[in-house]
Amino acid sequence: MSKQPILMVFPHPDDETFALGGLLALHAAEGTPVTYLCATRGEAGRNMGQPLRANRETLPDIREAELREACAVLGIDDLRLLGFRDRMLEFENPDDLARPVLEALRELRPWRVYTYYPEHGYHPDHDAMSWAVVQAMQQLPSEERPVLLGTVFSEAALAALGEPDLVVPTAAYGETVRAAFGAHRTQTAADIARVEARMAADEAFRAQVEENRRNMAVKLWIYPLETNGVRGEREQQQRQDLHPVP
Repeated sequence: MSKQPILMVFPHPDDETFALGGLLALHAAEGTPVTYLCATRGEAGRNMGQPLRANRETLPDIREAELREACAVLGIDDLRLLGFRDRMLEFENPDDLARPVLEALRELRPWRVYTYYPEHGYHPDHDAMSWAVVQAMQQLPSEERPVLLGTVFSEAALAALGEPDLVVPTAAYGETVRAAFGAHRTQTAADIARVEARMAADEAFRAQVEENRRNMAVKLWIYPLETNGVRGEREQQQRQDLHPVP
């Protein structure tokens, strides 16, 4: 695994864990540094915790603290909060969103960039931030652009994009990922409790969850920067250069 830095850009606290938790834990184990640009503090989150832990006034501070805890669990040492407003990214000036990404690209010179796959983010904030990443990367000279890898989670996106360019098994880091999910407790505590209760009561469900955990993997797709989403020779070469982590 390369020790060159990786840049990750997501809009909300918990996106990093939900989308890439196992891969981030693997990078940490391999000593690969990851810088995380998180656009907001998740102040528009729908959940306040179970039992109640937050209100609209306190939620941003609490979610920031949860994010820092999750990053510590996943081995992310460089977290940068960009200070944009949750659920408002689609209304921001795209240049303002792209600016801190471009600054980080020039500073870090990463070998990979992770974000949601443009147009397939499922949420307006996801799409706005992923397009900001594209805009920033397209301002770099072609020969200086790292590979842009996007993640998706909707069935429609999976069907549209086809086979992933990179599949990294992450079952070995399942406990770490679950601990990171647990750190985002205002947003995840109720779901975790519900799953655990059903696993205790339903043997078939428990077996399915355990099977899913054994098959955990992160799937990523190359975004073609040169041609705005249309694959060409550059992407074919990038795909050949990608190697799953043992």
